[in-house]
Amino acid sequence: MKTTIAQITAGFRAIRRASLLAACLPLVGHAQDDAGEAADEQIIVTATRIDKPLDQVPAAVTVVGQDEIQLNRQQLALDESLARVPGVFMQARYNFARDVRVSIRGFGARANFGIRGVKIVVDGIPETLPDGQGGVDGIDLAATSQIEVLRGPSASLWGNASGGVISVTSEPPPEEGFSEVRLSGGEYDFQKLQFKTGAQGETLGYLISLTDSEYQGYRAHSLMENTQLTGRFNVDLGNDRSLISVLSYTDQPTSDDPGALNATDAALNPRRAWTSNVTFDAGESQEKTRLGLVYNMGLGDGQTLQARSFVVDREFETFLPTMDSANVDLDSSFIGAGVSYTRTGMLGSRQNSLVIGVDLEQQDDDRRRFDNLNGVRGPMDFDQNESVESFGLFVQDDLTLTDSLTLTAGLRLDEIEYGVTDYFLADGNDSGTVSVDDVSPMLGVSAVVTERLNVYGTYSTAFEAPTTTEFNLPDGTSGGFNASLEPQQARNLEVGVRGRIGGDTSYEVAVFDIKVEDELVQLETPVAQRFYFVNAAQSTRQGVEFSLTSQITDLITAVVSYTYSDFEFDRFVDDSSNYSGNVIPGVPENLFFGELIYHDPGGLFAALDVVRVGDQYAENANNVVVDAYTVANLRVGYDHETGSMTISPFIGINNVFDESYPGDVRINAQFGGRYYDPAPDRHLFAGVKVRFGR
Repeated sequence: MKTTIAQITAGFRAIRRASLLAACLPLVGHAQDDAGEAADEQIIVTATRIDKPLDQVPAAVTVVGQDEIQLNRQQLALDESLARVPGVFMQARYNFARDVRVSIRGFGARANFGIRGVKIVVDGIPETLPDGQGGVDGIDLAATSQIEVLRGPSASLWGNASGGVISVTSEPPPEEGFSEVRLSGGEYDFQKLQFKTGAQGETLGYLISLTDSEYQGYRAHSLMENTQLTGRFNVDLGNDRSLISVLSYTDQPTSDDPGALNATDAALNPRRAWTSNVTFDAGESQEKTRLGLVYNMGLGDGQTLQARSFVVDREFETFLPTMDSANVDLDSSFIGAGVSYTRTGMLGSRQNSLVIGVDLEQQDDDRRRFDNLNGVRGPMDFDQNESVESFGLFVQDDLTLTDSLTLTAGLRLDEIEYGVTDYFLADGNDSGTVSVDDVSPMLGVSAVVTERLNVYGTYSTAFEAPTTTEFNLPDGTSGGFNASLEPQQARNLEVGVRGRIGGDTSYEVAVFDIKVEDELVQLETPVAQRFYFVNAAQSTRQGVEFSLTSQITDLITAVVSYTYSDFEFDRFVDDSSNYSGNVIPGVPENLFFGELIYHDPGGLFAALDVVRVGDQYAENANNVVVDAYTVANLRVGYDHETGSMTISPFIGINNVFDESYPGDVRINAQFGGRYYDPAPDRHLFAGVKVRFGR
């Protein structure tokens, strides 16, 4: 099957290149954005395990709709659509070897690659591995209908690495059949071809999306090639039973890493790649297949049963910019299953919703390391199998105490067992096991003060266990387990307000205080140029998050969000360095987003957004300050309907004011002072979408 898929994707790339030469002109395109939805339209949140209206969730939640994800976007990374979400800070859009770096209230800010501390869920199935390492490079934004961002500790719902939750819902089968082709291209040799089709029959509905992308990149040595196939199939089994099957395949043969630069090099020649990254051909490649099944069955009297299962197969290889043990070959499998029972009805005289469930997951990684001989695999010096098994049992209950007051309580038990079998050393001394367990409570209350004002308060917790690679010993060369590492623990107190002003403006304010014990912090070894991890004793995170959406006129919508973050180490001594009282690096104190959206019923669409990122520190000592920057982006589009066909040309300008800024800051990368991964200057992309059917 892999050979067949590879042949299809190779042919698809050839079609894309030929089509782009003829069709990708700088045109303009599309219509309706969902930011201007009626303020009183009910939004249902599913990331809370019990489906409930947004106003009844005792936590900070933002829901981003399909138009904001797909409409006239370049669709390179999640941060294009999630920049509007307060409390969320994202970087590394343009470095595909590192994946987008996601931080929610500081959780995930320390990630050197991939996503840490934030749970990624797609259609109810985790994209985050049992050891806490996650990624979003397998998510096709062209086939995504909704993203829910649950901000703050949520381990009572999702277990390990749930400092925040990003729940992605794939695009469902349409009520009326359609087919769609989208061609786009732009500066730095950006090319993308997308095909999507779907229909709904009496018992079977489907949505299939195929996307092929290539991006040479702003910087030298930053080529990315990626092909994604996504399918969702909804089957009505009758008698209140249904089956959802989701399939995704990602072939990413090239993701070069240009490396970070020091401040001088970043200012003088931001497009250059770091010499070692070129010499050692730093970058990664991967092939990933994911299949998930979700079965729902009604049991009558407000009772439902859901069973889910999934299997993920991933082949991954990376070359790091050094020699010793710097070529990593990883063959990984991830399987899991879960069952949950939900009952909604009366408890005595009060409305009550209860969910009880169990999650079982297993991760199995065959990891080998070889010397990197200038981009060529050398002798092997590391060979081990890493297994992680997790068990989670959870319960959550919503009880309506009065007509205006709802109590939510949750509890989850997690057990995680790590095992390493060493195949390299003759004595197998790096073999071993370690296990962690945690109990995560949550208690919240939400109140309807008036028809247009809701308030909530919540106490929640999160734990974050080290990943298999974070357990590695600090010398950067050995496997086994660093026995001194422990999971970090977080306790969150939060109050929030959601309200409406008139019928055209909605707003949300959240204030939180988070205490983190044994915080995991990454450091870099000067000799091996590798990261290792230690537990900082304690930190405090306090902040305010604000968002507002207003329909200024029938044609113009404004979206504003602001985040204030006061994150500090209370106690942190690393060897001879005392960082107590220092600001946690990687998160700006002030973060602002503003957007104006214009939509004409005749089909014209335009949106201008501005992101202001305040000063941030790049390392624990707070000696390196990353200056504030402002980035603006413009999208314009137009829909033209002719019969059953809609032609939607579009154009976009990223970094409108040509700001020089770091697309990513490499935290605690003290070796050589190379903290900065410069982002592109002002650049253009454009394309056209042709849709057949409604």
